[in-house]
Amino acid sequence: MAFLRGLQGESLGPGSVACTAKHFPGGGAQKDGEDAHFPYGREQVYPAGRFADHLEPFRDAVAAGVAAMMPYYGMPVGLELAGEPVPEVGFGFNRRILQGLLREELGYDGVVLSDWELINDNHVGDQVLPARAWGVEHLDPLGRMELMLEAGCDQFGGEECVELLAELVALGRVSERRIDESAARLLLVKFRLGLFDDPYVDEGVAAETVGCHDFVAAGLAAQAASVTVLKDPRGLLPLRDGGIRVYVEGLSAEDATALGTVVGRPEDADLAVVRLEAPFEPRSDLFLEAWFRAGSLDFPPGLPVRLSRIRASCPLVVDITLDRPAVVGPVIDAADAVVASYGTSGPALVAALRGQARGRLPFDLPRSMNDVRQHPPDQPGLDDPLLPCGYRWVRPGA
Repeated sequence: MAFLRGLQGESLGPGSVACTAKHFPGGGAQKDGEDAHFPYGREQVYPAGRFADHLEPFRDAVAAGVAAMMPYYGMPVGLELAGEPVPEVGFGFNRRILQGLLREELGYDGVVLSDWELINDNHVGDQVLPARAWGVEHLDPLGRMELMLEAGCDQFGGEECVELLAELVALGRVSERRIDESAARLLLVKFRLGLFDDPYVDEGVAAETVGCHDFVAAGLAAQAASVTVLKDPRGLLPLRDGGIRVYVEGLSAEDATALGTVVGRPEDADLAVVRLEAPFEPRSDLFLEAWFRAGSLDFPPGLPVRLSRIRASCPLVVDITLDRPAVVGPVIDAADAVVASYGTSGPALVAALRGQARGRLPFDLPRSMNDVRQHPPDQPGLDDPLLPCGYRWVRPGA
């Protein structure tokens, strides 16, 4: 909510940036942990009955006056609200969710912007990404657009198929009154932003503001502070200033010079710093699929062996970039100190290792993939995590 209020202010006005909250009513309860961008991840399931937990942040966003709401791609399976089954169609097509829950029960009357490409397939080169028309794949593009309008969408994300909309109106399947409702919501946001009164910006102010030194410094400091120490029994952290020979992987030599003299072999080093990505299974059949991190959270079995060889030559500090949770136990066992980061730059990681790290884990880290597979997708938190949400290493006696 702080992010939303920081951009929009207490109310939408000329000094605001209009925000879109997504993805309503929560996109975390994915069957088998797959992503709803793709056909194999289209189902959202709630075996633990925790739908309300996923909805809660959107209640706050509505109360804060968010300008727009984006429903998710996923289709609910086996979900009941008020004792009645929810249609098993994607949330962008789901009148029970958008009109019933969002507009009537939560009282939201802002813009509903669909997620991208629910109507037409996307062809790029020799790859295709099917329209995310989950549960209504049998409908043609006209039928999909019609259903989205009936459900309560005001704007179609990523598609400019106005000819379909005009045809629906011409056929009498969508009324002009329905179009006017959505147009009014969209225009109201623009009026509140003052775009019809003063549509121009001062480019000079923008150039002075974006990327200014103070903002960059604050961003780097925030990145460094977010780094979480997971293990440091030998008290290697914070690293001392210079004067040592450092072997690095995943960190540029330029950034590593702030730690010491960079050498090319662990055998010649006083310290090794290795950056790792969280594990994932590469996929590239569908368009955009290669950009997503999916599949097992297990590191490859040879990695701990390789890390142990480095550690045999010098003390080893490992950073794991946790853009997704990982089964980190084998890495923790193979290193002297381990930190977790969440997209930090090289300079920010160096600053963190030199004493600025004070972050806490934003999620549980599992003991095994078996624990992940057995856990209900809609239930927050693991029953017995290796490291719990909110964890950070505290030196015994500190």
